[in-house]
Amino acid sequence: MSEPLTDEERMTLKSAAFGAVFLVSNAEPGVLSMVKESFAASNAIAGSTGLVREVLTTGGLPRLSAGSPGELQPAEVEAVALPALRRAVQILSVKAPGELENYRHTVLRAGDEVARASDGVSEAEAAMLDKIRDALSAS
Repeated sequence: MSEPLTDEERMTLKSAAFGAVFLVSNAEPGVLSMVKESFAASNAIAGSTGLVREVLTTGGLPRLSAGSPGELQPAEVEAVALPALRRAVQILSVKAPGELENYRHTVLRAGDEVARASDGVSEAEAAMLDKIRDALSAS
C-alpha cells in the first residue's frame, strides 16, 4: 500500500460494498429471503482477506443513502452505491493496487451469494449484479 486509507476512503469502500449487497437483496425483495441473504452476505464478507476484510468488518456503519437515515429506498441507494463502487476502484488503484482484485471478488461474491440464497438468481438480481460488475470494472 502506497499510503494508508483515510477514514473517508474506508467508509467509501465499506458503503459501496454494503450498498451493492443491499441492491441485490432488494432487486427481489422478501422478508424471509432477507434473513437468508443477510447470512449469505455476512459469510462472503467474513471470508475476505487482508485490507478488504479489515475495512469491511471494522469501523462505523456504512452510509447507504444521501438522504436522512431511516427506511432505505433502492433508487437512493443505487444513486450512492454505484458511484461509490467506481470511487472505491479508483481509491484502491492508487493506494492499494494489490487489494483491488480482492475487493472486486469480495463484493461480487457477496452479491452472488445474496442472489443465490433464496430460490436462485432472478432476472432482476442478475441485472443488478451486471450493474455492480460494470461499476467495479471502471478504471
